[in-house]
Amino acid sequence: MGTANELSRTDRRAALEEAMQSVADGKQEALQHVYDLTSAKLLGVIIQVVRDRETAEDVLQETYIKVWSRAGRFDRTRASPITWLCAIARNSAIDAVRKVGRRGEIGDDALPEIADESPDADKMLCDAEESERLKECLDTLQQDHRRCIRMAFFRGFTHSELASRLKVPLGTMKSWIRRGLVSLKGCLDHG
Repeated sequence: MGTANELSRTDRRAALEEAMQSVADGKQEALQHVYDLTSAKLLGVIIQVVRDRETAEDVLQETYIKVWSRAGRFDRTRASPITWLCAIARNSAIDAVRKVGRRGEIGDDALPEIADESPDADKMLCDAEESERLKECLDTLQQDHRRCIRMAFFRGFTHSELASRLKVPLGTMKSWIRRGLVSLKGCLDHG
C-alpha cells in the first residue's frame, strides 16, 4: 500500500475504512495507519477552532485516544471515515476551547501552513458531492445566518461568543442560528 499522497480518493477511503475496522478490532498498528492517513487533515480542522498550534497538537492527541476507544462505533453506512474522524476532532477542539476559554484570537495568516491537498475544513464535513451541496445550501441563507453558522460550526464559537463578537443580543444570535439551521436542513433535504 502506498503513502497517503499516492492513493486515489477511493483507495484512501477504502484503506481508511479497513484501518478503522482494524482499530475497532484492537490492532494498535492500525491506529498508526489511521494517523498517517488523517493527521494533517484533522490538525487543520482543530487549528481552525482552537487557533493555537500547541493546543491543536494536544487536541489531536486526545482525538486519536478517542478514536482508539470509539472505533467500534464507526458505521460506514452512516458516514465516511474522514467525516466521522473530523467530527471527533472538531468536537474535541470545541471542548478544549470551552474548557480553557478562547486564547487571543490570531489571524489565518499567522497560522502554520499544513501540507495537505485535501479540501478545506468546511468541505471535510462530508464527501465531495455532499460538501458542494452544503456549500450551495449555505450560500442560500441570509448573510447573518450564514456567517453565524460558519463561525459556530466551522470555527467553534459558542452562541455567547458570537453574540458578543457581533454585538447582538444572545436571543437574536440563537434565533439567527436556529432559523439558519432550519433553512439549511430544508435545503439539504430537498437536494
